[in-house]
Amino acid sequence: MRRFARLKALLPAAVSVLLTIPWAAAQPLQAQPLQTPQRRIGVWLTNSPSPLYYDPARIDRAVSELANAGFNTLYPNVWSRGATFHRSRHAPLEPALEKANPNLDPICRFTRAAHRRGLQVIPWFEYGLMEPADAAVVRQNPEWVLQRRDGSSEMAMHGKPMVWLNPAHPGVRERFLGLITEIVQRCSVDGIQLDDHFAWPVELGYDPFSRALFRKDTGREPPDNHTDRAWMRWRRQQLTGLLRELRGRLKTLDAPAGSVPKRTIISLSPGPFRFAYNHWLQDWELWALGELIDDLVVQNYAYSVKGFEKDLNQPALVKARSWGMPVEIGILAGFGGRTPDMTTLAQKTQLATSRGHGVIYFYWEGLWGLHAGAEGATYRQASFRKLHQSLNGRP
Repeated sequence: MRRFARLKALLPAAVSVLLTIPWAAAQPLQAQPLQTPQRRIGVWLTNSPSPLYYDPARIDRAVSELANAGFNTLYPNVWSRGATFHRSRHAPLEPALEKANPNLDPICRFTRAAHRRGLQVIPWFEYGLMEPADAAVVRQNPEWVLQRRDGSSEMAMHGKPMVWLNPAHPGVRERFLGLITEIVQRCSVDGIQLDDHFAWPVELGYDPFSRALFRKDTGREPPDNHTDRAWMRWRRQQLTGLLRELRGRLKTLDAPAGSVPKRTIISLSPGPFRFAYNHWLQDWELWALGELIDDLVVQNYAYSVKGFEKDLNQPALVKARSWGMPVEIGILAGFGGRTPDMTTLAQKTQLATSRGHGVIYFYWEGLWGLHAGAEGATYRQASFRKLHQSLNGRP
């Protein structure tokens, strides 16, 4: 593995050996050439707040408009609020879709429309390992839920009580992998994306299953301090193990007997590295160097251009430019009451691309839709087209 070899060469011999053993055991993939755009220009698409997912004509029109405006990658949300946007063996169908158009299958519709125009589709599993506290899977499998030291499990996220499923539990793993592989097989997508909800919140891990597994692995009880570095590392390793298992499962799907091998992209969209590791146990630097991910989208939602530029200089992001993989910046295009004007968006996009990054905008309705702001849809659509043409060297 090229990037991992560069890291290994810089480490002391003892550390190098420790890192090599698990990677060798996992039988690393031989990287296949990816038909990726020279620079990703993408957008996240969601059902909320948006009517997009419930009308096939809206989906087709959105893909057409995005292609004409110079976009080349779509990240449609496929897993959110404990539900999915297709009939699944592992989770319920999203209630609004069930009511409006249960046979629509919007992710496959997006994919067919995008592929006709040469765009890639990388569905986004927004909720990752997080579930609404009242979800059926939580009620039916309480042993799957991570807990704090005091036995509590709920966290306030998105204004609602949520819980986190244990990435070390075999039942959680199988369900998680099933949710992903069924959409890869069903819609022939180009990849999948995980974000900051593919995580193990650092204060969690004191549930009976995690305690027993830690005792089995180490001979010790978990420390009372949830920020103990060895305890953090052990939990991070469980999360890494699930990601490695996903890589292996997708490899099996990518190369059936007698076919030309492909490589389904695993994209990750985390926050800044230190925050991602210290709060969510996401070691995205190691995951990138170990080639467990193929596409890195680092969120940068600083409102001011000055703050945005400062965040482009975070050390892990600067290093990521040399890792030989696509690295994009997530930019807020508009959401709720926050819709930057086109001048600000153009400055941020140009700053990101001047450092060799692609850009992914959050989100579809913030481009020229519901949250287009005072400039209006017509002006913003034309402005995005002109901006992206300039990035691609076109007049």
